[in-house]
Amino acid sequence: MKLAVVGGGSTYTPELVDGLARLRDALPVTELVLADPARDRLEPVGGLARRILARAGHPATVTTTSDLDAAVADVDAVLLQLRVGGQAARERDETWPLECGCVGQETTGAGGLAKALRTVPVVLDIAERVRRANPDAWIVDFTNPVGIVTRALLNEGHRAVGLCNVAIGLQRKFAALLDVRPDEVHLDHVGLNHLTWETGVRLGGPDGTDVLPRLLAEHGGTIAADLRLPKALLDRLGVVPSYYLRYFYAHDEVVAEMRTRPSRAAEVAAMERRLLEMYADPALDTKPELLAERGGAYYSEAAVALVAALLGDGGRGVQVVNVRNAGTLPFLPDDAVVEVPAEVTPAGAEPLPVPALSPLHAGLVSAVTAYEHLALEAALHGGRDRVFAALLAHPLVGQYALAEGLTDRLIAHNREHLAWA
Repeated sequence: MKLAVVGGGSTYTPELVDGLARLRDALPVTELVLADPARDRLEPVGGLARRILARAGHPATVTTTSDLDAAVADVDAVLLQLRVGGQAARERDETWPLECGCVGQETTGAGGLAKALRTVPVVLDIAERVRRANPDAWIVDFTNPVGIVTRALLNEGHRAVGLCNVAIGLQRKFAALLDVRPDEVHLDHVGLNHLTWETGVRLGGPDGTDVLPRLLAEHGGTIAADLRLPKALLDRLGVVPSYYLRYFYAHDEVVAEMRTRPSRAAEVAAMERRLLEMYADPALDTKPELLAERGGAYYSEAAVALVAALLGDGGRGVQVVNVRNAGTLPFLPDDAVVEVPAEVTPAGAEPLPVPALSPLHAGLVSAVTAYEHLALEAALHGGRDRVFAALLAHPLVGQYALAEGLTDRLIAHNREHLAWA
């Protein structure tokens, strides 16, 4: 089985390789190809990947390359974890929106739109190369913004599923609070990528007992602190929102914080420099503890389980993924992409029925879905007016003067990545 990772020079990659080593029975990879144009990153990451597998006695070979076509030749599955423009572009995404009083963040709001505009054309080019190499290969997208990128892939007929680690992270957190195994916890996880709520937490499976009221009663303070939201808000909502909802529920508070501290991009860039120095050490053969601070917790478990199920080699059949709505949320278009539990098989991911969303949550989901449609139009066809329309539709912008100022800044800071600008 050949698995290719596009963006293989990412400091995330050892997390994935660690999972491949630990979960070899679920996903018996024989060849792992790390593809990345940044050779200076690719070599230390590839070297550590080989040592991690060797330490575990894993027989897979690890190849590093900057030749994308060679990387995807005869591939069975491709994981996308690229960042067009690197951390420098992320730094800009987190900075210039603040000039207009808006959240600066790489996956939502104006920064998220900028990332989508840079990313979608590149991902679609990669996907076409994968399809030419093996039309039966699966593409697993971990590249943000996952919902928009996955929608672009599906619209072009690619065999693609979007993946995010928010759900598996919450599953692990709730299992620890309940003192049960993670596989005993099933989440009623509903919404869009980075715009989700846990409306139920069930023990034993989708039809198990809902213990969310108990979790909120006994551990609401801990959960709220992790989300950096007031416990009183969680009590009133009666659900657990994704931590990304803080950008909506406490927008002005977040903006004020962002203006007084270094950007997350600056922190990550410094962390990546340290990690790459560690990876270059030939004595290192395990993922370093520092990697846990990088983000992407449990990414490896989620990715291995998803690819294993898609390739028919076992793995957990039900997983939270990004898939076509197809009536799952009846108030959204069928071709929207939602993030919900799905039954994953070699035929693809089939969303399971989910509880109805209350109007409080459904309204926000509808608005962001409309934005995502407009964002994809801007990414595919370009044009200042399309960028402006997407920003005006976004709930974190929504005013024409803000949308005008943000449009000008977005184009100015991303011109090198926008063929039409």
